[in-house]
Amino acid sequence: MMTRSVLPTIIVLFGISTLPVWANESPAAPVDVQENPSLVRDVYPGLASNSLTYAKLSDLPSGVLLKAEGVTVTDKDVTDQIAKVPQEVQTQLKKNAFFMLENLATRQLLIARAKAKIPEPNATASSDEKQMIQTYLKGLVANVQASDAEVTKFYEENKDACGGATLDQVKDQLKQLVVQQKQQDLVDEHVRTLGQRISIEISASWTKEQAALAKDNPVDKARSSGKPSLVDFGSTGCRPCDMLAPILETLKTKYAGKVNVLFIHVGQEQILAARYGIQTIPTQFFYDKDGKETFRHVGFWPQAEIEKKLAEMGVK
Repeated sequence: MMTRSVLPTIIVLFGISTLPVWANESPAAPVDVQENPSLVRDVYPGLASNSLTYAKLSDLPSGVLLKAEGVTVTDKDVTDQIAKVPQEVQTQLKKNAFFMLENLATRQLLIARAKAKIPEPNATASSDEKQMIQTYLKGLVANVQASDAEVTKFYEENKDACGGATLDQVKDQLKQLVVQQKQQDLVDEHVRTLGQRISIEISASWTKEQAALAKDNPVDKARSSGKPSLVDFGSTGCRPCDMLAPILETLKTKYAGKVNVLFIHVGQEQILAARYGIQTIPTQFFYDKDGKETFRHVGFWPQAEIEKKLAEMGVK
């Protein structure tokens, strides 16, 4: 297992990046949900990665993409941010402008929440918005701990990536990893549900256009194919990734016509990797024929285990 940042600098949310829930959603066409027919998550399942999950689709003034409590994001704001990143990333972001909007909105919404929580003297004295967000989020996760049972479970699931080390030899390091993951999960949920605590409106017409563009990528095409899919996010030069590469090629041949087997290079598909919340490589996603995630695994996995999981999904 290899932990690394796969997000371009402009996408990293002040050192605390939020994991998208995109991968848990089915890439279906817009649906009519009676309970909340105007929420992004219901009209465009999976489009929102975090803070805009519960945003309301609305008719906003020309050029305005988002309005919330004390926060406004314009089309120019998004365009200007995209122009700041390297050219190769700009190309990816032009099809993922919604992702950029969501990152800008998340940043501004968290700054607003942080200012509301931090005592007034400190808030006015500090111009370091990055530090304000980190302080705010760290306060949310301050009491998170990992039990021995959780550490043992993590070790058993990732034993192959521990290089033959015993649990006792790596227990302290693994405990830190488990705590970090639990903290990240808590932050993810807090950010994802911001729209349940404050009113967030987003341009309905702009979002409709961006939803179509965002689906134009290998992963979403596979998930919409009507066949089960196995997607591995990884790289080259990463030992567990390189160990997995020949296995993926074997599976691609063995299950041709039955399962989509994809390898996504996180260095070449930075935005796609960011949308799917990849922070550790390799990471494998298993999707059923409807494109819904059924299982996720982090680290190297033997072929026998992968095929066992495919069999559980009904693949023969």
